[in-house]
Amino acid sequence: MKYSEYPQPAVEDIARLRRRVKASGLPQKVTDQNLLIGTWNLRAFGSINPAWDDKPGAPKRNLRALATIAEVISRLDVISIQEVKSDTSGVRLLQEWLGSDWGLIMTDITAGEGGNEERLAFLYDRRRVQPSGLAGEIVHPPSPEGNPVTQFARSPYIAGFQAGSDHFSLLTAHIKYGNIPADRIEEIRNLAAYVSKELRQRAQLIKNEEANLIILGDFNIDERGNNPLFQAFVSGGLQVPEPLLNVPSAFGTHPKFYDQIAWFMGDLKMGFKTAGVVNFAGAVYPELTLRQMSYRISDHLPLWVEFNINHSEEQMAVTLGLDPATPDPLSTVPDAPGG
Repeated sequence: MKYSEYPQPAVEDIARLRRRVKASGLPQKVTDQNLLIGTWNLRAFGSINPAWDDKPGAPKRNLRALATIAEVISRLDVISIQEVKSDTSGVRLLQEWLGSDWGLIMTDITAGEGGNEERLAFLYDRRRVQPSGLAGEIVHPPSPEGNPVTQFARSPYIAGFQAGSDHFSLLTAHIKYGNIPADRIEEIRNLAAYVSKELRQRAQLIKNEEANLIILGDFNIDERGNNPLFQAFVSGGLQVPEPLLNVPSAFGTHPKFYDQIAWFMGDLKMGFKTAGVVNFAGAVYPELTLRQMSYRISDHLPLWVEFNINHSEEQMAVTLGLDPATPDPLSTVPDAPGG
């Protein structure tokens, strides 16, 4: 990203956006210390107008918008993206802007009316994260009688990665919206059940490919708390980290909580540190309404979560015969004589 080549409106967008990123608490990347994972629904992410200004008849999303998207994603190690369309020129250009150190994994389009010609994708910083080799779509097995069953409108996608000595797997999904909220419950409940009964059991096996399983994406959940959609999402034991519980992830007439990052607390070997959302609304394209801006950037906000991947203290505690689960186990090591 060559900021010296950006026009003034784009530079001003980035300056305001950086203040929002800082306000979100999103930390810096620190080698061998932390892992930053995100999720973002990029509204109908297809082709991009290859100009900095709007052009009649061209896609609304242009290079100014791409600069904003790349600025956010560059702060993360790996991010799941929903609503990548059949035309992949936009996500390919985004990868190019991020630089040669960035990799891309994506699905084929989901056929059928419910699939909406969408793909699911992961972008990852190869300096910090490497694919483990695990990748696949989630499909329901046949019924006990051998009959086919209804599949997800858009097949959820799981991919494995490695950061330092930690292997982790990310399952991303985009639940169908439907005509009314009740239309979404079955898919959400089915995914939660599959994750808790099938994937969790695999993830709990030693050195299994699905270790450190994290679920993230757009689940079209209007509210959290006692909302039936959210309750369906957590029905199998998934938990959303507390910093994200009351944070809207989409804007409109009323704040929405469509997007989620969750896991089975206690299952992860990576230590959770913090989480947040980057609220770019009003910081970029300030001359436009939020609705107009949403077709250029998105109507969803990116969520992020930070994990600790420095296990040196745990390893030293084990060597010394100390309990690594206790707070500050190395504090019991005596000072050297005269120290």
